[in-house]
Amino acid sequence: MAKGLGTPDACMWVSIANCPPQARYQTMAQITPLAPGELQDITANSSNHWRKLFNVYAKLLYALNTAEPGWIGGDYPSWQTFRDGELLQAGGRQALLFGAPPVADTAVTLIAGKTWAQALGLGGKLQWLDAHFAVYPGKPWLVCPYFDYRQLTNARIDQLVTIVSGWARGPIGCRAKANLRANSNKDVMKN
Repeated sequence: MAKGLGTPDACMWVSIANCPPQARYQTMAQITPLAPGELQDITANSSNHWRKLFNVYAKLLYALNTAEPGWIGGDYPSWQTFRDGELLQAGGRQALLFGAPPVADTAVTLIAGKTWAQALGLGGKLQWLDAHFAVYPGKPWLVCPYFDYRQLTNARIDQLVTIVSGWARGPIGCRAKANLRANSNKDVMKN
């Protein structure tokens, strides 16, 4: 079972090998939304690494939403207000997974870093688009640089936006998935 922060039915999952150092995150057993202000608590009580990771994630989703509306739920004037108002919270459309992504996923899943992709055993199966990005055939998985300013620079975020926007699994796919789930639930309720 996947564990991490955000919503289980997210449009985008980011898979990383580690989790925040606080005890409550070390023992998580499922994907759980952040409470308002919890992201700031994590960054205030851990290393600069987590601030960078959350900032890069917010910048990516904000840029994706600019290119293809629907990646974020609210109307935010900047990536910073999106980060503080929605990122990984209830009602959001994203998740940060601490560990391997689920096998039967339908969300766009970013594997953060080549080293993590190798640790997951994906190395020989990947199709590299260039030195920084690779796709996993048959799944909506994309290996990208780790969520750090030096690795996933603004220019690489722009490149990642172009790649993800070209996939049919963006927010429209997410809405279709939600509609399919709602319709199947109605069918179950009829029986």
